[in-house]
Amino acid sequence: MLIETLGPVLVANRGEIARRVIRTVQRLGLRAIAVHSEADGDLPFVREADEAVLIGPANPAQSYLDADKVLEAARATGAKAIHPGYGFLAENVAFARAVIDAGLVWIGPSPEAIDKMGDKINARNLMEKAGVPVAAGTREPVTDLSLALKAADAIGYPVMVKAAGGGGGIGMSVAHDDEGLAKAFEQAARAAARFSGDALDGPAVLLERYIERARHVEVQILGLPDGRVVALGERDCSVQRRHQKVVEESPSPGITPELRERMLAAAVRAGEAVGYLGAGTVECLVDADRQDFVFLEMNTRLQVEHPVTELVTGLDLVELQLRVAAGESPEVRPASTGHAIEFRVYAEDPRRFLPGPGTITAWVEPGGAGVRVDSGYAAGNTVTPFYDPLLAKLCVHGETRAEALEKGRKAVDAFVVEGPKNNLPFCAELLDNAEFVTGVYDTGLVGRMRA
Repeated sequence: MLIETLGPVLVANRGEIARRVIRTVQRLGLRAIAVHSEADGDLPFVREADEAVLIGPANPAQSYLDADKVLEAARATGAKAIHPGYGFLAENVAFARAVIDAGLVWIGPSPEAIDKMGDKINARNLMEKAGVPVAAGTREPVTDLSLALKAADAIGYPVMVKAAGGGGGIGMSVAHDDEGLAKAFEQAARAAARFSGDALDGPAVLLERYIERARHVEVQILGLPDGRVVALGERDCSVQRRHQKVVEESPSPGITPELRERMLAAAVRAGEAVGYLGAGTVECLVDADRQDFVFLEMNTRLQVEHPVTELVTGLDLVELQLRVAAGESPEVRPASTGHAIEFRVYAEDPRRFLPGPGTITAWVEPGGAGVRVDSGYAAGNTVTPFYDPLLAKLCVHGETRAEALEKGRKAVDAFVVEGPKNNLPFCAELLDNAEFVTGVYDTGLVGRMRA
């Protein structure tokens, strides 16, 4: 299949990622079809698509998460392929299979790969078998507190407690003793029940040794139809609140060249172990001594933070996804140039990080060489409480990390968002933080900033 025959492409998402995918689809000469809820009718991605279909009310369960409505929109518009973006249905095995069964091209990895890596316990066991380092932890689902207490005693405190399914840091917490484990297990169990539909008396929970003062570093991979898996460099995602990323950069300032090579090689083995196809990310935790790492999870989709990889490699990851979906195996020879940082601009309180929806009364994006803004909103749009509060991704690129930091300061200062609360003041604060500026930070940085 030639890429020219892939379209029209339906983008089964919203906001900045829908807009970003639409941009590449159209650049390649293909028609881009958007689907949207009643709440999103006036957002930029809807206006910029070649065609847009209303699929339901604001509640995502009745619109973006309704697979039948998305597939009906594809049939009605003559779409030949579906790009899921991230979140919503992007890692939904049943949806991926339904797309393929409908005779459409699924722009993503195989349903089998999604299924294998969607369960953290199964993924952990697969990676260990493939020779990818993993932390000490449970190899079977932990379904009640008594089993959790026994597992924690064997692993040793502190332990990280996670729902076996889901992502984005939801359902994760650290336990330092039995009392803390009881609370953490209940939280993870509830999250597991939401993800899997299991009864609360038997959800799947995973326990792993908690690595203190760790860095969160991930490797971008690309699986090709000819069987090759290519590593496209790493991103440091250690700036987090509530185990959720806020700022990412590439290359990581916290790992050595030797450790980088080992991580890239392990990520390739991870992709090969599941016959991975398309863009994916192997997430790892690096220990406090920056000497070793362990597998965390694999994201079987395009990541929110993919722009930093694009800025340092010059690649268009969405284009590569499309070409791979069309059966092409492009020659990809990544070479990192310079340094890139992404700041996620959220409609949220910059101190407590609580969502702050509202109508945008002013919106001015910064520009200039080495500045990229992937935005989902404009002046006059309303940020509703129905979806993730991500407004835009402010990305900067410089020849050195110091240059990127300086561009970041100027760009954050020049970015005007009025109306809803936003975290631009936090981004400015971070850019003056000594730990961040020197590059010696870890996943506890934001907690220390707000202590």
